[in-house]
Parts: sequence; C-alpha cells; structure tokens
Amino acid sequence: MARLGHNFSKPDLLARALTHASISTRTRPDNQRLEFLGDRVLGLVMAEALLSADRGASEGQLAPRFNALVRKETCADVARQIGLGDVLKLGRSEMMTGGRRKEALLGDALEAVIAAVYLDAGFEPARDLILRLWGGRVGGVALDARDAKTSLQEWAQARGLPPPDYVEISRDGPDHAPVFVIEARLASGQVERASAGAKRQAEQAAAKALLTRMESSND
Repeated sequence: MARLGHNFSKPDLLARALTHASISTRTRPDNQRLEFLGDRVLGLVMAEALLSADRGASEGQLAPRFNALVRKETCADVARQIGLGDVLKLGRSEMMTGGRRKEALLGDALEAVIAAVYLDAGFEPARDLILRLWGGRVGGVALDARDAKTSLQEWAQARGLPPPDYVEISRDGPDHAPVFVIEARLASGQVERASAGAKRQAEQAAAKALLTRMESSND
C-alpha cells in the first residue's frame, strides 16, 4: 500500500496482515497473530509518545489518554483514513455483510499491518509509521481522553442521578451498511439523538451531544 509509506522487503508479511480469518487456509494464514503483536507495538509507541508530549503528566492522567489512542475505535478511524478496508482479503460471507467497514475488523487489520512493518524492518520504521498515521491525535488526546459514555455517566452520578439510558430509536439500511439512531436519556428528562453506522458509535455520539448540552447549560 502506497499510503503506508513503507516498501516491504518481505511482501508476504503485508499480504498476511491483510488476510482475514474468513478466507484463510493452511497455505494462506490469517492476520490474527500479527494483530496480537501489532497491538503491543502500538501500545509501546503510544506510551512513549505520551510521556514525551507531557513530561509533567501523572499516571492517572496518562492512562485515559493512552486508552483513547489505542482503543479499537481509534485504530479503525486510522484504518479508514488510509483506505485499508479497500484492500482487505475477505471471504464472500464477510464481504456480503459489510466486512470492509466493520470497526473491529478494520482495527485488527491496522494492528496487523503495524506488526508486519515491525517484522519487516524493525521498531523504528514501525514507530515512524504509527506516529505519522496518528498525526495530531497524540497532541490533542487530552481533550478527548475519556469516552463520552463514561464522562456522561460520571456527570450524572456526581449529581445524584442514575446512569443514562441508551435507546435504539431505529435501524435502517441494508445489513451490510446499517444506520443506527440512538437516543441518550437522563433521568432528569434531557435527551439527545445521534446516528452512526455502528450502534456503539451512535451511543457515543448521543452521549457526547447530551454531555455538551448539559455542560453548556451549567456555564
């Protein structure tokens, strides 16, 4: 892939990183073992980058930032950014159900690609790749270190309210490209809606909208 900016001396590593279990065979292994390794390489690079970016931050401040940078949603976003889904090797059933857009599948594949670069050329090229692909996310992560659902729940609990409810209002579109509309509700009566191609993403977006609204109303 040209967008990776890495020329593989062992192209079979990249081929393996892009091969999903739905099409793997004895002669064509899938990317699961590479994903396992890539997750660890990514974690080391992000931990190092966070320490360098904020030398005064405590462990308690760094941990949620780290989680925000390495979680599956972030990996999937980076994978979409480079069009990784377009080149994945998938079985027919996975393709028919929208596998090229599935968050977990994209995130796993990106981690596998990171491992492929690491095995092909060593830690420094893998580190350079990660930092380039993550771009400004490291510097801006403090603004979005906690996921919105957690933040909204903490906001509610601090005011003696029970945790928010998330209600699926509708699910439209074909199976391979659904659109979920989710409503986040507080016991005090406030609600916000959001839509996304994955239920969890829609819940997060609704929670963020509701939290923003509640915090603005308290200013």
